[in-house]
Amino acid sequence: MDLSSITSLRAARSRDDLALSPGEALLAGGSWMFSEPQPATSGLVDLTTMGWEPWRIGPAGLSVAATCTIAGLLDPPAPPDWTAAPLFRQCAEAFLMSFKIWNTATVGGNLCLALPAGAMISLATALDASCVVWTPDGGERREPVSSFVRGAGRTSLAVGEVLRSIEIPTGALQGRTAFRKIALTPLGRSSAVVIGRIDPDERFTLAITAATTRPQVFCFDRPPTDDEVQDVLRTIEDWYADAHGAPQWRAAVTHQLAHEVCEELTP
Repeated sequence: MDLSSITSLRAARSRDDLALSPGEALLAGGSWMFSEPQPATSGLVDLTTMGWEPWRIGPAGLSVAATCTIAGLLDPPAPPDWTAAPLFRQCAEAFLMSFKIWNTATVGGNLCLALPAGAMISLATALDASCVVWTPDGGERREPVSSFVRGAGRTSLAVGEVLRSIEIPTGALQGRTAFRKIALTPLGRSSAVVIGRIDPDERFTLAITAATTRPQVFCFDRPPTDDEVQDVLRTIEDWYADAHGAPQWRAAVTHQLAHEVCEELTP
């Protein structure tokens, strides 16, 4: 879509270039930005010209730049002990997007848009990822993705803050995972995504996305019993409602998917 309100485009080359003037907005992949009118936006500041390395593997784990495309993260060259690596593609395929979008949409854009069915939100919350956020005073802050996404279309970003990267710890990448999703149609947007992860020390993480307005993450010291899982799921109050599913249905199918995930990961 042409954005008829845009009168300026700046290429960001340094951190100082990210200070926005009135009417300006940050542009990464733009797959959502150009999908509908943006009447409040008169200028764009292109983040992709910052030259950030898409991803980097270090002793602490995987660092993913906010400007890394979805396609760039489908099959990371993971070390052999990263048993959670298949989750990258599973999450990307759970969101209704074509290969064209995969090659345009960015990881950071997916998180900042904060759609309940955001593919990278599902991935990041299941793997205990944290956001690195640049603050306007020249510093940075870190926050778990599970709290960075505050609700449908809402994040914790304050005025002047920029999402720089997403950090995924090695320990989570070494866990075994189980993935389940459901949608109203075979190729439709996810109505519920449930991911389980069991770490080498038997700690168990259960992540719920798409069915709720914000990510829901539950942690256990050991594989939970079915009753324990059902107890924590009953604490969820923000079941999402849209054309892709009613809240009561989403709650019911999430309970079933969580049972399947736990059953798959429990010896």
